[in-house]
This record gives sequence, structure tokens and C-alpha cells, in this order.
Amino acid sequence: MYNYCTLFDSNYLTRGLAMYESLKKYSNDFHLFIFAFDNYSFALLKSLDLEFVTITSLKEFEDEELLRIKSSRSKGEYCWTCTPSTIKYSIEKFNLEICTYLDADLYFFSNPTVLIDEMDINDSVLITEHRYSSEYDQSLTSGIYCVQFMTFKNDENGMRVLNWWRNACIGWCYARFENGKFGDQKYLDDWTSRFEGVHVLQNLGGGVAPWNIQQYDLSNESFKVIFYHFHNFKFLENNKVDFGNYKLNKINIDRLYVPYIKHLKKISKYLGEIDKNHKYDGIVKKKIFNLRKIYSVVKRKIRGTYNVYKIDEIIGR
Repeated sequence: MYNYCTLFDSNYLTRGLAMYESLKKYSNDFHLFIFAFDNYSFALLKSLDLEFVTITSLKEFEDEELLRIKSSRSKGEYCWTCTPSTIKYSIEKFNLEICTYLDADLYFFSNPTVLIDEMDINDSVLITEHRYSSEYDQSLTSGIYCVQFMTFKNDENGMRVLNWWRNACIGWCYARFENGKFGDQKYLDDWTSRFEGVHVLQNLGGGVAPWNIQQYDLSNESFKVIFYHFHNFKFLENNKVDFGNYKLNKINIDRLYVPYIKHLKKISKYLGEIDKNHKYDGIVKKKIFNLRKIYSVVKRKIRGTYNVYKIDEIIGR
């Protein structure tokens, strides 16, 4: 059994569900612990009765230390602050031997167990590099490693790293580079020398992202994408999408972004039907489906952006 945990709120609801469904597509030997970061997402997720999933509310999860610093962090910063705490909670509350954290905007194209299985008996922690393409290298400010897919064993070394990270994030976790720190992420830079049992993922199919996709040829059948990180992907007004300021070729878009957009639209339609038929706890309705935000639509000027497309053109081509 492979155990995973993730966190998201209503704004990332469709992405979190797409991540879960992509994981389920390739694996039935897993359990996913979802931390719902607002009441609306919690109520709706509970109503869906998802297979292989446990939903935890903020009320259940938050402890005195997190609540003490919560008001000093933005919404995003608080999510970053809580990342190690969700892993720790999952391991301790549910007595897990091992747990892997997943960002909600990951999407699986193959079974990720091959990544976790890289760990041997002497490894207690698994981390993934950004592997930046040279033109996007932000390792000095954003970190060598990416908090996107991280595994911790419930052993002495694993919990030592996890507890150290949690305490560091509670002490400082902000969306700025300051004194060698950035969010929850720069803390990972020296883990391979600071701690014992830290393994850096070797499989290049794990951690494919817009900042490194330029290094890979997806037409090469020998290269298998395990998961893709849809960082900076946004739905815009007027039925448009923004893929961010990264160089993407047609194969990248057709093989990665098109399936993702189609999946998000399918989930959006399904959640819209739930709203129409009142199949969920009523406290969700006013907030979530005031969305049509169901995909978190963003108002913005598109001038100066590489990759803004009309959805119908992207899906239909």
C-alpha cells in the first residue's frame, strides 16, 4: 500500500480532483489523505465519497503552533507552512510506515510507485530536483529541490528531517527570498549533507515541469513522463488558458496540456451537475459555485505572455 497526502482549497478543487483521478487511473494500491483548506472544499469532497481517500478538515488538523502563526501568513504562505505538518499528521494520526506528499497541481501519466521504489533500506526521505533548464534557472532563489513530490519514512531519520522542516516552516515561511530562505522550499537545499538517509530522485520522468520540459523529447518512446507539474497554469476569461512564460512546443502542449484541460473541463461539468441537483452539503453552494471559478478563472491582461490560447482551439487541433 502506497500512502499519499495533499492539501488544497476550493480554488484548486478541480486540480486536486484531477490529480487524484490520474493517480487512480494508474494505481489501485494506494490511499490519499486530502487536507481540505476551507469549509467549502471539505463539505464537497466529503459528499463525493471518493474511493481510497480520507478527507481531513482544518479544524481537525490545525494545532496550537499552526494557529499561533496563521494570521502572520498569507493564504498561500500558510499552505506552504502547513506542508510538512500535513505529512507529519498523516504519519502519526494514521500510523503510516511511509507517506508521500503531492502538490495538487501534479498530474500522473504513469504509476508513480516506480519513483518511491527507488528508495532502498538506508533511505528515509525522497526529494526531487527542479532540474531547471538554463534559461529558467532560479535555484539560487527558489531552491535546488522542489516541494512537489516528497516521501518520508516513519523511522528515526525520516522523522528527524520532517520535524526539523516543520519547525523551520513555523518559524519562517514567506513568499519572498530572504537570508537564504524562500517559502518552505529553500530549506531542502542542504538536506543531503545535513541529514542521513536523504535520496534524490534519479528517474527523470518524475518532476517534469514547464521549467525543464525543454530538455526532453516527448516524441522519444524511451522517455516516459511519470508526472507533470502544471505550475503557473491558469484559466483566463473569455475561454482562454495561460500556460505561463515558458517555451513549450506543440508536442508538449498536445501530450500534456490538452489531456489536462479536457480532464479539468470534465470535472468542472460534473461538479456543476452536483450543484444543480443539490447532491452535496448546502453550505458549499454559495461559495464554490459562485465560482464558475470552478477552475479558478483569472482576470488579467495577456500582453507579454508566451502561451495564451483559446481553449476550443487547443482542444480541437
